[in-house]
Amino acid sequence: MRPASAQTLWCEIDTPVGRLLLAGDAAALRRVQFQSGPYPRPAPAEWREDEAPFAGAIAQLREYFSGVRRTFTLPLAPRGTPFQRSVWEALRSIPYGETISYAQLAGRLGRAGSARAVGLANGANPLPIVIPCHRVIGADGSLTGFGGGLGIKHALLALEGAECVADLFTRPAVHRATPAP
Repeated sequence: MRPASAQTLWCEIDTPVGRLLLAGDAAALRRVQFQSGPYPRPAPAEWREDEAPFAGAIAQLREYFSGVRRTFTLPLAPRGTPFQRSVWEALRSIPYGETISYAQLAGRLGRAGSARAVGLANGANPLPIVIPCHRVIGADGSLTGFGGGLGIKHALLALEGAECVADLFTRPAVHRATPAP
């Protein structure tokens, strides 16, 4: 049995991109989960609902969504492999409003040719928004997979003023010829 100080605490908040579940302990934030996205996660029964430990995270998220905050200064404790944690740390260096490709991120980590592995680690990021995995896009400039869904990824990048010209929402539709009757 874990000591009470390590008990997982949680709360949910409303944001412009839908409800977010915040989870962690009294010392650090461990998870941000999109509850309005394709993979909502109910809080397990053993977790305890308590908004108080997340006051700083809630304030900083509100500042981010109002366009005031560009980086987060929160105690974080994401769980992952050493490689995943190195990718998540590299994500934090991508400036607000800018995007890079998975291959560029792999290059920054000294792992050229490992874009797929970097993409998998990016997808396992337990702290989206706070650790800005939404700023990583396809090599062709397209928006690619995102745990909250591409609509939320697009909304976050639009909030930041990122130039995502070749994304799924602005590409011209492909028109196919209709066969004659």
